[in-house]
Amino acid sequence: MIKIEKYHLTRKPSDEEIIQFVDFLHNHLDQFGDSVIDIKKAIDYALSGESGKGGFLLAGYLENELVCCVVMNRTGMEGYIPENILVYIATHRDHRGKGIAKELLNEAISEADGNIALHVEPDNPARYLYEKMGFTNKYLEMRLQK
Repeated sequence: MIKIEKYHLTRKPSDEEIIQFVDFLHNHLDQFGDSVIDIKKAIDYALSGESGKGGFLLAGYLENELVCCVVMNRTGMEGYIPENILVYIATHRDHRGKGIAKELLNEAISEADGNIALHVEPDNPARYLYEKMGFTNKYLEMRLQK
């Protein structure tokens, strides 16, 4: 049975736990991940009390081993953009295919106030989980890199 811990503004993880979450996400997002610096920024944003920021972090444990992690950020744009963005979800590569990500994603959906957006690359296998969970591809994202 997976044990899920939730962290947010009023229940923050320790500095050591934050380092563990950053390292875990960096190591287990594989080619779909970001830099350690950017992952830390997303976690800091989720735990922030600044106006327009916030969110939460979920950590899933099996026998005290971190096996899944979720970072959800509030967008502060209710009404015209979904209220939340699922920034990261990763499962330990040795525990994939066991329904752990689905369990944490269900918990994240329950915990989030409002709608949720996420970005997923077309070749990311997690895309199929998101579709099974009810996420739809409504827009084509376009970016200008400066």
